[in-house]
Amino acid sequence: MTKELVINTTSHETRVALLENSHIAELYIERTRERGIVGNIYKGRVIRVLPGMQAAFVDIGLEKAAFLYVADVLDEMKAVERFVDEGDNGVRLPEEDGREVATLPPIENLLQEGQEVLVQVSKEPIGTKGARITSHISLPGRHLVYMPTVDHIGISRRIENEEEKERLRGIIEAIRPPGSGFIVRTASEGKSEEDLRADRDFLAGLWQDITSIRDSNKAPCLIFSDLDVTSKVLRDILTEDVQRIVVDSRREHDKIIRFIETFMPRLQYAIEHYQGQEPVFDAFGLEVEIARALGRKVWLKSGGYIIIEQTEALTAIDVNTGRFVGKHNLEDTILKTNLEAVREVAYQLRLRNIGGLIIIDFIDMEKEAHREKVHMALEEALKGDRAKTNILKISELGLVEMTRKRVRENLTRTLCEPCPYCEGKGYVKSRPTMVYEIFRELRREILHRAERQVTLLVHPAVAALICDEERQAVDELERTFGKQIVITARFDFHQEQFELVSS
Repeated sequence: MTKELVINTTSHETRVALLENSHIAELYIERTRERGIVGNIYKGRVIRVLPGMQAAFVDIGLEKAAFLYVADVLDEMKAVERFVDEGDNGVRLPEEDGREVATLPPIENLLQEGQEVLVQVSKEPIGTKGARITSHISLPGRHLVYMPTVDHIGISRRIENEEEKERLRGIIEAIRPPGSGFIVRTASEGKSEEDLRADRDFLAGLWQDITSIRDSNKAPCLIFSDLDVTSKVLRDILTEDVQRIVVDSRREHDKIIRFIETFMPRLQYAIEHYQGQEPVFDAFGLEVEIARALGRKVWLKSGGYIIIEQTEALTAIDVNTGRFVGKHNLEDTILKTNLEAVREVAYQLRLRNIGGLIIIDFIDMEKEAHREKVHMALEEALKGDRAKTNILKISELGLVEMTRKRVRENLTRTLCEPCPYCEGKGYVKSRPTMVYEIFRELRREILHRAERQVTLLVHPAVAALICDEERQAVDELERTFGKQIVITARFDFHQEQFELVSS
């Protein structure tokens, strides 16, 4: 699989596309006015403690207060053991698999309103929710993630060789500062102790700078801002299997070279400064793919299609055969459509960065073997996804329930906003519905008006229907109530808006 990074930079926006076999697999967008805050470190002030939720709201200087859960409060894990040993009344916290973990102290014993805390943003504000924060600070480097407040060593699950895991664990055990922790990233596989020490020294120095700034500033304030989107993608995504980096800005091109020379001096990359007349995303055909990723319907090559509907609670994906009629029998047609949909669903989840609960409605399959084949294909297709996923078996109704970790806004929320006309519903009342609603309102109101003439102000499309197909109903109302009804079109009215005015 060929991988490339294509970077488009302007004064107001930076877009980074990870291409796999010439198609966008992941898209990262950062706008100067709307720069992401995940990874930023703030000195915040507790404004409300919620014992019933075992959480607190913290003012970190943003529009919405941030959310801090009890498990993310303590500065170091030893404090947990101290509270447990003292016999405090605590709360049981379930792990992801449902098992219970050690009792933690109640949040009201840890935080009080007005208290200042050093926190890091772990999830962007999404929709109506504020940012999710933690006091367990983590500082990502190229090979390591430094956790100065947690005594722990973790190894990336993507490193599968057990001997390599033990080698890396031994190096980290020898070089880490007492009481602190590290997570060994996938990029560390095969790296020398010298490489890991260099990363450790850089991150330890960064933590000293952060604590110094914290002590000299009052809450709420920003203490540390994470890397810009280009540097972050290079740090987190750039590996030996990326064949080329194409960037259309000389300044960004030089910055990338300096970044690679500093953090990845042993790796050689083809870094190309794009200078073509055509915009770089157009030259690679990426604008069409981005536009396609904003639509509800996505066509499959066979003629089938999938429908993607995103709601506040979950994302529903419906698979349909569409124009595909197959060549042999119905079961084979359904299986082929579902297998093709699997690849497209996995691709769209990554590209659109859809997270949370996802329900996929595959076309019903009678054979258990076919359901199993589709389930295995879905698991295989999602292996290349860096976001954590959890998939349940296909039900007899053809439904798959799955979750995908959500840490930032999806593509639709990033590039779009709710329709001001329909207020995000995706539909408005039809013209006939509005006409009959207006007639009912006329019958209620016209009796209470002494004037002989009543003016009805409506949207032009509604006015046209009333004056044409529904003229007879208006005449009947005039005869019944002995009043004249004047229809006036208002171009500034919403289709669902109308007004009765006495003449």
